[in-house]
Amino acid sequence: MALSIKTSEIQYTAQDGTTLIGYFAAPESEKPVAGVIVAPEWWGRNEYTEQRARELAEHGYAALAIDMYGDKKVTTNVPQASEWMMQTFNDPETIVTRASAGLAALAAQEEVNADKLAAVGFCYGGKVVLDLARSGAPLHAVVTFHGTLTPKAPAQPGTVKAEILVLHGELDSMVSLDDVARFKEEMYAAQVEHEVIIFEDAKHGFSNPLADERAKANGVDLGYNIDAEQKGLAAMYALFKNRLGE
Repeated sequence: MALSIKTSEIQYTAQDGTTLIGYFAAPESEKPVAGVIVAPEWWGRNEYTEQRARELAEHGYAALAIDMYGDKKVTTNVPQASEWMMQTFNDPETIVTRASAGLAALAAQEEVNADKLAAVGFCYGGKVVLDLARSGAPLHAVVTFHGTLTPKAPAQPGTVKAEILVLHGELDSMVSLDDVARFKEEMYAAQVEHEVIIFEDAKHGFSNPLADERAKANGVDLGYNIDAEQKGLAAMYALFKNRLGE
């Protein structure tokens, strides 16, 4: 049974001076609960990201869909999405700086138990949360759905505090199985507890019901796969329950 929830927007500022606007969802609870940041696909902090935050709240977690571009900018256009995403790559610190600001904003909410934090990211957001984990952020669990796995800098032994779950589509043409193999080598070398689940017949974007529509409109290789989506979400919630509690 889904819990009753409340939602609001939270404005916060990154160290680089960017004004960011997150979407916060939390269960109606008398005591603080574990918190999860939700990092968006390259489209920006859109309705899909907000939906995932609401679902987390219905499962008992406080969630903040973070803004990575500033002023909650969103698009459905690949060239614009690519431009905004690449801007966050220009300075190697931007992604971690903005994600860290989002994590701090989440932890500061009275509804959140700041000792129990996690992160989930989709597509570009997968890179966001992985680089945040690689930076040593105080996270207990990190999950990526069809995420970009290439690091800003490889994880170092003793730095990553989170257990990491990577959910990947076998037919993902944007993040190859070789990329997955390199990621696993990085995790083993850094002695990070991790699991990679590869879903058969799943493409990049498999968790997003709008993936096929976006693929057709932009001529990119995306595809929704309800089986992979549901199995991925079940694996995510199992990890969160294990690492964050009820």
